[in-house]
Amino acid sequence: MLAGDLAGEGDVIQVVSRAFDVLRCFEGHEARLGNLEISNRCGLPRSTVSRLTHTLTRMGQLVYLPRDQKYRIGPSAVAMSTSMMKGLQLRNLIRLRLQDIAEQLPGTVGFVIPDRFHLVYLEYARAANALGLHETTGSRIAMGTTAAGHAYTAALAPEVGDALLNEMEREAPEAARVLRPRIENNRRFLREHGYVVACGLWSPHINGLAVPLWSPQYQTFVVVTIGLLSAMFDEKRLHKEVAPPMIELGVAVGGLLKGAEGDIFNNRLDRKPLPVRTGNNDTVIKTEETNDLEARTRRTRSPRSVRARDGRR
Repeated sequence: MLAGDLAGEGDVIQVVSRAFDVLRCFEGHEARLGNLEISNRCGLPRSTVSRLTHTLTRMGQLVYLPRDQKYRIGPSAVAMSTSMMKGLQLRNLIRLRLQDIAEQLPGTVGFVIPDRFHLVYLEYARAANALGLHETTGSRIAMGTTAAGHAYTAALAPEVGDALLNEMEREAPEAARVLRPRIENNRRFLREHGYVVACGLWSPHINGLAVPLWSPQYQTFVVVTIGLLSAMFDEKRLHKEVAPPMIELGVAVGGLLKGAEGDIFNNRLDRKPLPVRTGNNDTVIKTEETNDLEARTRRTRSPRSVRARDGRR
């Protein structure tokens, strides 16, 4: 089956890549899609999609619904994702840090990880009076039209970011059209200030600010980001009032990521104060509570200080 795909492209086995493309179409546990809808979303021939969905159904990754003649995410896919998340103390610690910022600013604060041309919310926090932006855990956002996406692509080494952008131009041209003219300015601004802003790209009513962080666990950049109503926070106010606490959040979360390697499944919650140094000076920020995982964290390097073949810079 799909023998022609097994030749691959370089060291990529296309049938595996395409199977994951099919699974990515299902945004949310309740999503129901037919082969034609999947074909349109993936850009794959319907015959190829039919063979892939048949195989994924046999594996339990998808479930076929005869009445609707559609598919939905299956028990094996749910079990796989649930087992990966179970006991991740790191997520709980990150959520506490996000909530600290959400209580200061009336927006949605998120911790997102990359997935091809999108980013996915792994954690989020929102104040009770937050307006305008209601992302939740598992929500997917486009790289091309969000502050998080602009920060992520700016943090990549230029050759890695350019390769991603070239691929995006082939498969998601609208997103690339927004991102390409801004990427050099984003890189320069990130080097100088440690964050990136994007105003009115995703929605004319939403302005965003994001800080990229290197994750040893995922061997790529992840991002802490915030979306706020543009009527309340214009670009000037983002730089003046939102950037400082978001940079501090980035330092705290970056320290957790660096110190958590190998201890992600630790369930101990012995709390004690954590001193965190900011990225640009020696000011010590006292966080309210933490545990022995956080106590081992150290100050992270700024994006401009890191150079490696894996995309860091």
